[in-house]
Amino acid sequence: MQRLRFGIIGSGKISQYSAQSIVNHPRAELTAAQDINRKRAEQLASAFEIPHCFTEASELFACDEVDAVYIAVPNKYHAELSIAAMRAGKHVLLDKPFAMNAQEAEEVLRVSEETGQLFALGMNQRFNENSQKIKAVVQSGAFGEIYYAKAYWMRREGIPRLGTWFGSKALAGAGSIYDIGVHLLDLSLYLMDNFEPVSVFGSTYTKFGNRGLGESDWGLSDKTDSIFDVDDLAAAMIKLKNGATVCLETSWASHIPENERLNVELFGTDLGASVYPAKLYKRDPLDADYRTIENIAAKPGLPHCDRFHNFINHLFEDEPLIVSGEQALAVQRILDAIAESCRSGKSIDL
Repeated sequence: MQRLRFGIIGSGKISQYSAQSIVNHPRAELTAAQDINRKRAEQLASAFEIPHCFTEASELFACDEVDAVYIAVPNKYHAELSIAAMRAGKHVLLDKPFAMNAQEAEEVLRVSEETGQLFALGMNQRFNENSQKIKAVVQSGAFGEIYYAKAYWMRREGIPRLGTWFGSKALAGAGSIYDIGVHLLDLSLYLMDNFEPVSVFGSTYTKFGNRGLGESDWGLSDKTDSIFDVDDLAAAMIKLKNGATVCLETSWASHIPENERLNVELFGTDLGASVYPAKLYKRDPLDADYRTIENIAAKPGLPHCDRFHNFINHLFEDEPLIVSGEQALAVQRILDAIAESCRSGKSIDL
């Protein structure tokens, strides 16, 4: 195989960005696009000169000119389509979240092992240049013990178009926690190199979308007039095996002073950091002044800072896969525990 031929399942807005990343790689090309809305698939195919266009995922899976698929569809279909693709002999890069629950996620990993097809979850915040720089500093040991992380992605009015699948629990599973919260939960654990949760306490709220408030213009999904019954704000405390804690806050809609508030903050015994933008905080041992280091000299571990390039390079060059299946499963189990904690009002032991 000289070039990796990609098919895209789901031709929504995120797929436009993803298509560009794929064609930017010298050893990859786009050969097929699919969407149940043929017009969306044709628009993507036209924009990137993709030769094959389908309305059924099964048609794309049967295409001999596709080696790998990128899947970006409503969360309900993540596991089902990933499994079907791998059984059809295709490698899979899946957009977040992993699945509707951990049982589905476990089945995806089992089929990957059974078929020998590569499966990866595209957690794109790990590949951000800021994230990669902070990760390099963490790996140097400069933080000492990282005992706490605070992660937040809060929007004032950022609900993806009301009346689409994003607001339907049956199709999405959850709201802001699955859409943007999962990114920073995953990033926190990745930077801490700690995927061993032992307990989770979480709360979710639906206060804006159910009143027709907080809408943004994100997405190309068709409106279905579905009831908004997912969270538009969620918060959780995650205790890890070594005693460290992650505090997570996320919202699609909330009364905050900024349009958006986004960061991961790390607290170590020797060093502190924020990710967006990448900064380090430490006391200077020579003059006892407290310093903020903004121009971090550390180089990103992955120069390309791109999830698709990592996936492709892993297949061609054995570049280490940044998101492992076990890590993705650990994040899904935490998401499940947040939902269970909200239902029961109690902390959930894992």
